[in-house]
Amino acid sequence: MTEKDIKQEIGRFYNEVGWQVEEDGNFQNAQYEDLRPVSAEYIARAHARVARHLPKSGRFLLDAGSGPVQYDAYLQYSAGYEKRVCLDLSFVALKQAKARLGGHAWCVVADIANLPFRPEAFDGIVSLHTIHHLPAEEKPGCYLGLYERLTPGGAMVTVDGWSEHKLKKTWTRLIRLAEKLRRVPARKQPESTPAKPTGSKPAGTYVVKNSADWFKATVGSRLPARILTWRSVSVHFLRTVIQPEWGGKFWLRVLYRLEEWFPRYFGENGQYPLIVIKKPEN
Repeated sequence: MTEKDIKQEIGRFYNEVGWQVEEDGNFQNAQYEDLRPVSAEYIARAHARVARHLPKSGRFLLDAGSGPVQYDAYLQYSAGYEKRVCLDLSFVALKQAKARLGGHAWCVVADIANLPFRPEAFDGIVSLHTIHHLPAEEKPGCYLGLYERLTPGGAMVTVDGWSEHKLKKTWTRLIRLAEKLRRVPARKQPESTPAKPTGSKPAGTYVVKNSADWFKATVGSRLPARILTWRSVSVHFLRTVIQPEWGGKFWLRVLYRLEEWFPRYFGENGQYPLIVIKKPEN
């Protein structure tokens, strides 16, 4: 499958499936999140970590791969900006984003790896769970392109996932133990995978995740990037291990505190890194 085909399939998936509203009122894409009350505080704190590293105010914030600005927590990222520029391959997502943001949003159908903006156009950039949709060879150029669009003194934050990380074995053991205790048969959580055109709605979408070592070698060696933690555990872990009757909310508070104390360790060795890149004033 060519890069063009991949991006067409990604756009098609999100137009026809991912950003369609289901009977429960949530987008189909919400199946990739744990929306239970027991995990709500931990997830909200993870969202707040993004805002912590963005400039609080400015003229333009670029939301690269905005989707429909799915969760209310995402709205705070551009609260101090004149405009939020929402960029996405999915026109369905952008219609939803415009409905949520009104005149605060400018919406652009475009490819994150081929940005249609001038250099130094944005005071802040955020990109959540988007760059992992690119082929690996396009990712370094994508980061460089985003960095080029930052104003001096601006900052960008991206959130993605690692395919391999040091805590993976530990988290997997806890998942298996929880499954045995709950007597639940082990099952693989839904993952985004390359969609095959069949004439019907696509079943999944293209995702390529890498490792912290890969990122440091290909991007970190060229840009002033810091790898911190967004969330160190997967949705599968949350849904399986974190149960109300097992004190799940308490254990997530413990985990959050550890992530705050050791953000680099959990960022490089946990599931979801938060990558912060700031552009020097000069």
